Parts: sequence; structure tokens; C-alpha cells
Amino acid sequence: MATANEIARLDKFSAYEAVNFMFDRAADLLNLPEAERVILKRPFREVKVELPLKMDNGEWRVFNGYRVQHDNSRGPCKGGLRYHPSVDEDESRALASLMTWKTALVDIPFGGAKGGITCEPQAMSSDEKQKLTRAFIRAIGDFIGPQQDIPAPDVNTSQQTMAWVMDEYSARYGYSPAVVTGKPVHLGGSFGREDATGRGVTTITKAASRAFGITLRGARVVLQGFGNVGSHTARLLHESGAKIIAVADAHGAIFNADGFDIPALLAHAAINGKVNEFPGSQPVAPDKLFEIECEILIPAALGGVINGEVASRVKTKLVIEAANAPVTAGGAAVLEERGIPTVPDILANAGGVVVSYFEWTQNLTEFRWKEDRVHAELEETMLRAFGETLQAADKRKVDLRTAAYVLAIGHVAAATRLRWMQ
Repeated sequence: MATANEIARLDKFSAYEAVNFMFDRAADLLNLPEAERVILKRPFREVKVELPLKMDNGEWRVFNGYRVQHDNSRGPCKGGLRYHPSVDEDESRALASLMTWKTALVDIPFGGAKGGITCEPQAMSSDEKQKLTRAFIRAIGDFIGPQQDIPAPDVNTSQQTMAWVMDEYSARYGYSPAVVTGKPVHLGGSFGREDATGRGVTTITKAASRAFGITLRGARVVLQGFGNVGSHTARLLHESGAKIIAVADAHGAIFNADGFDIPALLAHAAINGKVNEFPGSQPVAPDKLFEIECEILIPAALGGVINGEVASRVKTKLVIEAANAPVTAGGAAVLEERGIPTVPDILANAGGVVVSYFEWTQNLTEFRWKEDRVHAELEETMLRAFGETLQAADKRKVDLRTAAYVLAIGHVAAATRLRWMQ
């Protein structure tokens, strides 16, 4: 059992250190040689650029942009672009690593990348964001491309952002819809991409509920985050009979013991820009959200929200990581000791990159899939990965997170050896 000091130490890890902590646990089980560990941990390329921008008020500002490419042994790099004040080298390295293990776990032919721009997009006009996006793509254009690195939407970026990326890249390199995924359908985007991450989370939630003896119909769900992932997850779980009893976004949290009318809540949030003051709801202090008793807890916002102290107070039977790294290393240790199964982010939220792969494939072949095919292929991919992870956890007598890393690292290590270490 981890001591309080050990949990506190784990919670002090940076994002990149936390990912590599999990890597080392899995690498020990795989008996990976030290040379392979060093190669597989480290990103093979990191790009940092300065982006001068004339703002609408005439003031000049300089923004920092990042793109980290972690591994390309199994295919071109793949990962989101996020616009947020927290974007830096460490976060980008961590998220690029997670993308490597995520794509390997669900067995699609990509490696991992991540990046973005350190900024506050809510304080910027659409024109400023467009100019900043185009400046970023001009700066990193030599390092991305359909066979090299394919960005996608992430925190505070959208289909429109991806349209700007595609247009700017195409202006220099020729029409290239496959350079980016998560585009509008009119520009070569895939049907089913917008709700893909939430749909994947829902598929995994259903499968995990069955595996751990939870009846989904009527199950109480607490959901932190009501952006793209959280809102689609809420809608789809509501349609499946689950009871969404608490929801939080960046502005606050609300509670209703009888469960929310999710279509009405979605309409309210669309009009007001927040879930607060939804009729029939009670306000909840955001720091008390995770203490609400429920069957399923789904963190679907930013990382690091469930640390060791928070994990000791959660009242749930199952955690589904819809966000990237929402549970710290200390939090994961506490949840494991308490016997609360956690489906890790590299599995739970992989639906977005799976359908991004479908979109990339459609762009390369110039053949569009129908939406029902996208949904069917996504479900099959997610269920296969969950089944393999559950089987590996049972075989090795480890938690789901460790099992997922063992499978993913094993795939990447095998590809690396075959390509140039033999």
C-alpha cells in the first residue's frame, strides 16, 4: 500500500514524468532492455516557434507554438493542436507520448504527436485566431503532412481551426485534405468525426459497466466537462438509459438527483454558453463534484483533476478517463488501492483518433464512407481494444491502465525492433 508521502511524491510529477512513470511500470513487466526504454520514451523531434501577431487593436504580441513528434515507427505521427495558457514543452511531450500508446493500443497505423499555442483563445477574436493559426502552420509546415504528421482538433480548437490549417498548408504544398483530420465535411471531413470521441467513451462505458457488474440503465453518472467530448458523451449515455446527475463546465457545476433532461441541458448550454442556472438544477461547488455518490465518474475536461487527495474522496464504482491524463499518478494509486477500476485515457478517449484514421484513409483513397459504417467500425475497434486490455489485466493480475500500457508499448517496441534494431 502506498504511503501518504509516496502518493504526495507521485502527485508532484510533471505531466511528462507521470506518463513515463506508467511507461516504466509496463516496461518492467515486458522486461524491456534499457536501450529500448530510452528510445521509446523520448520524442524524436520537438519544434518550438515564435509567432509575432498584430492584434485587432494594433498591438504586436509574440506567441509560442509547439509541436512534439514522439514516435513514427508504426506510421505518421498523429495528434491534436490545443490553444490554451497551459501549453508548453512538458505538456506537449506528455500528450504526444500518450498519443503513441493510444494509437498502438487500438492498433491503427499512427505514431504520436501533440502541440499547440500558448494563448487565451477566449480573449481573442476569430480573425486573430485565424491569423495565429496560419502563422503557426507556416512556421511548422515542413514538419507536418499526410505522410509525416497529421494534426487534429483538441482543447479550444475546432473544425474551423482545421479548415484554416488545411487551407494554409495546401496554399504552399498543393491541395492536401489528408494533412489534417477533424475538418468540416465540406472540406473532406468524415461523417461521424465530430462526436467520435464521445461515442467511443460511451462504447467503453457500456463495455466496462458490463465487465464490472454495473447496470447502465438507471446508473448515476457524474460528468466533469461539457465541451465536445462531455456533451456528446452525456447525450449518448442519456439515450442509453443512464442518469446524468451532475455536470460541470468551466463556469460551474450543477446537480439533480433525478437526472438531467440532457437534450434540454444541451440547448440551454448552447444558448447561454454554460450549464449554470439550468432550470431544476442545484449549484455544486466544483471542488465537491467528485464527492457526489454515483456509479460512474467521467472526467472529460483537462488533466490532473483527480489527485491522491481527491481520489480518496470519490464515491463511485467506476472511473472512465474521457480527458487526457485527468487522474494523476498519485490519484491512480489511490483508486487502485480502493479497488475502483479506472479505464485509462489511452483507451477510453481513443474514439477521436480512430475516426481520424478513418478520415485520413478516406482522404487518401478519395472515397467517402457512410456514417453508419464509421459508427460500426468505431464500435468494433473500441470493443476489441477493451477486450484485449481486460484480458491482459486478468492474465497479468494488474490494473487496466498498466495492462493498456503493456499492450501498447509491446506493439511499438516490436515495430521499432523490426525496422532498425535487428
